[in-house]
Amino acid sequence: MSFDTPINRRGTHSVKWDMMEQIYGVDADDGIAMWVADMEFQPPTCVQNAVQKMHDHGVYGYYGDERSYLAAIQWWMDTRHGWKIDPSWIFTTHGLVNGTGMCVDAFTAPGDGVVLFTPVYHAFAKVINAAGREVVECLLTNDNGRYEFDFGAYDAQMTGNERMVILCSPHNPGGRVWTRGELQAVAAFAKRHSLILVSDEIHHDLTFPGHKHIPMAHIEGIEDRLVTMTATTKTFNIAGSHSGNVIIEDPDLRGAFGARMAALGMSPNSFGLFMAEAAYSSEGAAWVDELLVYLDGNRKLFDAGVNAIPGLSSMPLEATYLAWVDFSGTGMSREEFTDRVQSDAKIAVNHGPTFGSGGDNFLRFNIAAPRAQVQEAVDRLAKAFGDLQ
Repeated sequence: MSFDTPINRRGTHSVKWDMMEQIYGVDADDGIAMWVADMEFQPPTCVQNAVQKMHDHGVYGYYGDERSYLAAIQWWMDTRHGWKIDPSWIFTTHGLVNGTGMCVDAFTAPGDGVVLFTPVYHAFAKVINAAGREVVECLLTNDNGRYEFDFGAYDAQMTGNERMVILCSPHNPGGRVWTRGELQAVAAFAKRHSLILVSDEIHHDLTFPGHKHIPMAHIEGIEDRLVTMTATTKTFNIAGSHSGNVIIEDPDLRGAFGARMAALGMSPNSFGLFMAEAAYSSEGAAWVDELLVYLDGNRKLFDAGVNAIPGLSSMPLEATYLAWVDFSGTGMSREEFTDRVQSDAKIAVNHGPTFGSGGDNFLRFNIAAPRAQVQEAVDRLAKAFGDLQ
């Protein structure tokens, strides 16, 4: 397939395109939607064929016999990430926001603290707050456009009320691929403070040249407190299938999680399982390899264009297709630079403060789109901030 082919998603109940005017005031006709983290590309043919096969059969009943689905997950984790898992470790949730909610529900109690390294994916805090738990923000250090941990500061913040820490690995919105040493430090932090460690690795397939994702499961001595979350949805652009996996090696944690799943009557939707099994295949792998080359080109184009605008700085992406742009160099208020992006450039983007502390001067741009659209966005930004030239 050609990733350059534009696909009109307006009027298709796309939250990204059909809600941008209502939420951001960006004109639906000539605005560019660069907020929601899904891609402007069709998934690989193998996934399309799986859905077509369901359609051709014409009966959409309950899904049974998960052996081939679980085997596909095992194969993918082994071949792409060198991670050998047992099928008994795998739970299927309705996406990873649901998976996060299930972890909070299963492993913490109302009033408990849940640690986030901020700025970070906004849904974490929403779920934690909605569950009546306390969000504990541990601020990442922005070292010349690269996020790093400061565990000395984090240790001093802990009160003993914290029960869980959620790591976004690779990091959204900063695009960091954490090193083995950094992951070991996160694991040591979790052990020091007796925290369950939930590692959201949904972007693990989307890394750029020179960077390799390391599963948290490869860090020794963390098995008794580790919960890993993965999904096909970001990798293959099938987020609407609302399917994800929570993978737990420790039998006690697995028992607690399984009990909550049973108590809430959770079972997966068959469309998601058929799509995931088709995606986790050699054909799916070849498509991802092509996707990464294309996204790398978009990344280079976007960064070069944005960094050429005085006062703007795009954080170098090591993974994900979500560019994190710092507007602090403009000297403008958050309201002013956001208005220029939305009203003048007519681009709908995620607002930095929704990602927690440290996000005030940032906007997040989704660059997983045909290159012409990414170029158009860059041109609009250059014009909107043209007076800074």
